[in-house]
Amino acid sequence: MKLFTASALAGAAALALMASAGAASAQDATVTVNAAVTSDYVFRGFSQTDESPAVQAGVDVTVGSFYAGAWASNVDFGDNTEAEIDVYGGFRGETAGYAWDVGVVTYLYAPGANQDYDYVELKLAGSRAFGPVTAGAAVYFSPDFFGADKNATYAELNAAYATSITGLSVSGAIGEQWLDVSDDYATWNLGATYAFAGTPLALDVRYSDTDVDNPAIPASDGRIFATLKATF
Repeated sequence: MKLFTASALAGAAALALMASAGAASAQDATVTVNAAVTSDYVFRGFSQTDESPAVQAGVDVTVGSFYAGAWASNVDFGDNTEAEIDVYGGFRGETAGYAWDVGVVTYLYAPGANQDYDYVELKLAGSRAFGPVTAGAAVYFSPDFFGADKNATYAELNAAYATSITGLSVSGAIGEQWLDVSDDYATWNLGATYAFAGTPLALDVRYSDTDVDNPAIPASDGRIFATLKATF
């Protein structure tokens, strides 16, 4: 049984929006909207679109250290599931030079009425900048994960480097996904992002792979994919 139903999540999202609206009376809210097209939607080393393109969009609201948002993408799992909708919120800030982020992410799939796909993750992340390099780590925990798995933990180390070329950065990450039913696996990615000066556009080209060695699971194979994103 899932911890949250779609109706409960809708109510929680409404409460979060009302709370942020109330807080905005004392402090202005910042709203950003993003849209992207990608050659392959890859999540923790696995293609979510059967190695096909995706169209994605999201909105974020920030009030002080509090943030909330929603994001959506098409998906293809080889069944009737067509879309993923993420609803998230939390608090972020900085202490003694370390940036931190504590939050929760809910993943919803549609139609998905007969599937055990929806799940919730708790998030704890931190990072610190050392000149042009930012190094970080993140941990996600779900008490009722996607599909057959229940308890699941994902941990990641990541880093980004702002190059001397204006708008160009290089970043990468290595992570481990622990699952209680399916096999655990490691994943990693490396890529570069270029922000086009004077525009809201940024292009990311990335290589991703896992240590899953199973010809029956091509979604986990190594791949290069590109994402063009606009943020307003």
